[in-house]
Amino acid sequence: MKDFFAHETAIIDTNCTIGKDTKIWHFSHIMSNCQIGEGCNIGQNVVVSPKVVLGKNVKVQNNVSIYSGVICEDDVFLGPSMVFTNVMNPRSAIKRQHEYQKTRVKRGASIGANATIICGNNIGEYAFVGAGAVVTKEVLPFALVVGNPSKQIGWVSEYGHRLAFNNLGVATCKESKQEYQLKNNTVFKR
Repeated sequence: MKDFFAHETAIIDTNCTIGKDTKIWHFSHIMSNCQIGEGCNIGQNVVVSPKVVLGKNVKVQNNVSIYSGVICEDDVFLGPSMVFTNVMNPRSAIKRQHEYQKTRVKRGASIGANATIICGNNIGEYAFVGAGAVVTKEVLPFALVVGNPSKQIGWVSEYGHRLAFNNLGVATCKESKQEYQLKNNTVFKR
């Protein structure tokens, strides 16, 4: 007996590992040899390609395509209709499966609706990619990026709130009261 939920219209190929309490909704396709952790929510009309890895508690909103080469760590949020790529210069007539690049979305990161992540660019821990952004380079941990191409416009806490650093490079998240230190363009929890 399976210990996850899959809507009757979902397609789940062979050799998939799906964690306890995960939910897979209408018309989604989970392709062979992927790993989905415990407590994930896979929205409607989602494609999870072969060999994709999703950690625990990953939330995938409707109409998302997660292509081979993508790894999402625990607590990642993928907004509606966002998409990953896995080849830098695709051509229909040229087979390039051997050129798939890896993209890692680190723990707690959020990617907004309609964002595009160009392959090979990792998203740092707790980073926030704004809606519609096109990520063409690495995103630092706790960074807030927006636009096309995406540009960093600030920093966010683990809760996703903007951080305002004082002249000593210290900021406090209003919700959690957690302090953060900014040093050499890197944010650390204190």
